[in-house]
Amino acid sequence: GKSSKRLNKGSKKGGKKKVVDPFTKKDWYDVKAPSMFTSRQIGKTLVSRTVGTKIAADGLKGRVYEVSLADLQNDEIAFRKFRLQCEDVQGKNCLTNFHGMTMTTDKIRSMVKKRQTLIQ
Repeated sequence: GKSSKRLNKGSKKGGKKKVVDPFTKKDWYDVKAPSMFTSRQIGKTLVSRTVGTKIAADGLKGRVYEVSLADLQNDEIAFRKFRLQCEDVQGKNCLTNFHGMTMTTDKIRSMVKKRQTLIQ
């Protein structure tokens, strides 16, 4: 049928664009929690690889990660969320420091619900 003829036509549009997979220019770093937590490995983060004066570590520093307490302490109380800010990069490790604490919205809502009558 007709469909087989059209296969090559689409490539003419914008043929100058080279498709570069953005992930090839990025590196994975391990995000480490401060030592006060039992579980230090929070996760991984992507950062653009060091190119010239743009150093990967600088792109990581100052990033804030939000992690639930359950992930940090291996316990079930998950409504507390910690904000951890990346302060230092050693090798492929992102070292974070305590940056603040929030509660997840559903926990706050359940607290609010109890006092709903006051809010109206």
